[in-house]
Amino acid sequence: MVTVDGDSIRALAYPALVGSPQIGDRVLLNVGALEAGLGTGGYALVVAIPDRLPADVDTPGHIVKSRYTPTQVMVASADEQGSAHHELLRSADSLDQMPVVVADLHSALPAVLAGIQGSYRTDRGSGPRVAYVMTDGGALPAWFSRTVAGLRAAGWLAATITTGQSFGGDLEAVTVHSGLLTARHVVRADIAIVAQGPGNLGTGTRWGFSGVAGEAVNAAAALDGRPVASLRLSFADPRDRHQGVSHHSLTAYGRVALAPADVVLPALPEPQATRVATDAAVLAARHRLVTVSLDGLEEALRSCPVTLSTMGRSVAQDLEYFLAAAAAGRHAVSLLGWEASGLGSLGVRKPRG
Repeated sequence: MVTVDGDSIRALAYPALVGSPQIGDRVLLNVGALEAGLGTGGYALVVAIPDRLPADVDTPGHIVKSRYTPTQVMVASADEQGSAHHELLRSADSLDQMPVVVADLHSALPAVLAGIQGSYRTDRGSGPRVAYVMTDGGALPAWFSRTVAGLRAAGWLAATITTGQSFGGDLEAVTVHSGLLTARHVVRADIAIVAQGPGNLGTGTRWGFSGVAGEAVNAAAALDGRPVASLRLSFADPRDRHQGVSHHSLTAYGRVALAPADVVLPALPEPQATRVATDAAVLAARHRLVTVSLDGLEEALRSCPVTLSTMGRSVAQDLEYFLAAAAAGRHAVSLLGWEASGLGSLGVRKPRG
């Protein structure tokens, strides 16, 4: 908390950028988002601690992110010259059919992972390795996401790779393409999830949305991956354009994604199932529509180690949204070639080759 003219406000400092604030410090704040009353962006941000600047450090990398802003950062990218992974990534050109789950909101990330966790039966620690490839549509610092920190601590995520202008992941990459290759060849991931960071931007228009997911489908397909399209859907959102299948999903997969993907339809009860199938039918000309069982997925969602919330709504308030994302995770597991267990949609790992 920071005191401004006698009032206490929430302020966020990234120690890696500005140092660690201490009680009594004078700080320079950016309060634009706070003044505008934004949701996930509604913090004052510490720009500097002018009386106690952080010590100069030798930055190991040569890649600049948040470029040409006063808070640009130097990072060591996995794909840059001088990186221990450069030679590997210089020749890497294929994801080897790795499933890539694509979603438009950060809130889908833990739900997709819950679907993955709830869709195999094996000893702890021998499940699929999953990497999160974070795009720069939302928050640029991965440090802003409590969700990512909680998923990493729980062992549900093997690594986060920040791409584009985003930074602060376990690994950095210049593009979504090199981020996906880093996930496969450096992290050794079995599955990758691509989504923006928290704090999406929307304008109420078809094209003015920061999480348009179709380009990630194209990237995965170009690299010989298996794109899995997670539908954004809701029966709780008060906005007509997000009722049933969101217009953002229909635009991303129907107009932007030029490569075919597996579009996952959750096997919801009626009448929701018919509504979703009807809305998604326009995507069938290019994509494969796949209906996925939801057996056990609500329980998997409720066992998630982080809080599930989308647009301020919980699992109980918007269950279908989270089930759709979890179903995409389940389908990604099925693409790995796992033997079915006695529960039908769950499985145990099958030796390859």
